[in-house]
Amino acid sequence: MNVSDEKNNVNTDLFKNIERLRQLRIEHRDLDDVISRLSMDFKVDELQMKRLKRRKLMLKDQIARLESQLIPDLNA
Repeated sequence: MNVSDEKNNVNTDLFKNIERLRQLRIEHRDLDDVISRLSMDFKVDELQMKRLKRRKLMLKDQIARLESQLIPDLNA
């Protein structure tokens, strides 16, 4: 593999990670909206609410991991 191919692969991977990060942020925001609306309902299913909050937390962790991968290593 030559340098040009490696650079294209890096750019492709970077684009995929940025796009994945965008999708995760959208899903996180949407979940936040759903949780906010459900929390106003007195008849809300607590188990469902816990699952939604757990999913939101997993998304937050995935977002943080991806963001840390996208930040260049300044020690390199």
